[in-house]
Amino acid sequence: MVKLNKIYTRTGDDGTTGLVDGSRLLKHAVRMEAIGAVDEANSALGFALRELDGEARDAVFRIQNDLFDLGADLATPAEDDDDFAPSEMVLRIVPTQVDWLEARIDALTEVLEPLTSFILPGGTEAAARLHLARTASRRAERAMAALAAADRINPAALQYINRLSDYLFVLGRAANDAGKADIKWVPGANR
Repeated sequence: MVKLNKIYTRTGDDGTTGLVDGSRLLKHAVRMEAIGAVDEANSALGFALRELDGEARDAVFRIQNDLFDLGADLATPAEDDDDFAPSEMVLRIVPTQVDWLEARIDALTEVLEPLTSFILPGGTEAAARLHLARTASRRAERAMAALAAADRINPAALQYINRLSDYLFVLGRAANDAGKADIKWVPGANR
């Protein structure tokens, strides 16, 4: 259980921040960029959550918790691939979390109108907020891919963030009357 008695510590006043293993990184390091982008995606989901109810609300709330796990995963550097196994002391994204997202994507896709065009982000308030969260999760994915190019990260973590943006896309379509109210892109409409 996390207990925060004091919000400021002054330890980051030198432009560094601490990781789970006690090491410190510059706040602009690629790992910190990835952690920050995941936090940003989580905040966008909190904004979307205000317009959701029922199963969609429950799913997004679950994902917000998963994104905290993802942040902890990214904040725990690994020496080798064996270090990506979760334990009581180490939070890691696991393949079952990816599987859960895939099952939700498949279930929603079955009830959506087939795509006949690219769609513009928008429509209902809920859909617009979900599309904003989707683009924030794509930014997190790009930041995590940059981290993976520079350092070792949990492969399941990268899979999770990739599936998340896919899930938010179909959930946004579901919020647009199962895709019937999607706003279609009209190529070259304003030439």
